[in-house]
Amino acid sequence: MATFRMALIQLQISSVKSDNVTRACSFIREAATQGAKIVSLPECFNSPYGTKYFPEYAEKIPGESTQKLSEVAKECSIYLIGGSIPEEDAGKLYNTCAVFGPDGTLLAKYRKIHLFDIDVPGKITFQESETLSAGDSFSTFDTPYCRVGLGICYDMRFAELAQIYAQRGCQLLVYPGAFNLTTGPAHWELLQRSRAVDNQVYVATASPARDDKASYVAWGHSTVVNPWGEVLAKAGTEEAIVYSDIDLKKLAEIRQQIPVFRQKRSDLYAVEMKKP
Repeated sequence: MATFRMALIQLQISSVKSDNVTRACSFIREAATQGAKIVSLPECFNSPYGTKYFPEYAEKIPGESTQKLSEVAKECSIYLIGGSIPEEDAGKLYNTCAVFGPDGTLLAKYRKIHLFDIDVPGKITFQESETLSAGDSFSTFDTPYCRVGLGICYDMRFAELAQIYAQRGCQLLVYPGAFNLTTGPAHWELLQRSRAVDNQVYVATASPARDDKASYVAWGHSTVVNPWGEVLAKAGTEEAIVYSDIDLKKLAEIRQQIPVFRQKRSDLYAVEMKKP
């Protein structure tokens, strides 16, 4: 199966968790009816984004929100990347992505490795580490189409993570993310295109829709980029479903035409995985 359809759900997030989950499931069903085989929700899809919200909205995995995702993945017979939710485990909070297969099985769980702690004077200061702990594991899952690697938002800035995933055979990298109005226009698309070209992979990002009244305003613009660095599909700022047909034959052709993997100088440098 060299080609499959992917859908990114750019969800408008409210303060009511149950409404967020219900509406997310409705969009997932709509995407499935349009032929999507892999569907992704945005970062923090069941909760407003902010350190003050994470403790209040946090759940166990499996838990209330992820149970609904499991059910709808099975109902629609799709691979569902559950964006992320605040996860509580053993007294710690994580920003966590759960992935479900077409039979509803939990296939993967990824906890955001790089916490979003930044300070851009006069524009934005944010410290995820005030409430969240960092994950310490890579996460991939296999589909009949290709292997998929997972990151969340700020992880996209770290080229090494994408390189490790490419080394592990991933052809699609998915980053649920919520860049803001400072970093979004500057780096959102640039980073996606960079990771795609560097590693000759497809890169997909699922953002919440923009809410100008929220305490943290997401940039939006959920995007799919191909291994040539071309933007295949891109949302605006409003709630939407973005569809893109992923062509793995195109990926193979690009890797054949510009064989960077064979040309790397492993005698001079290496990016290595220190922990599985």
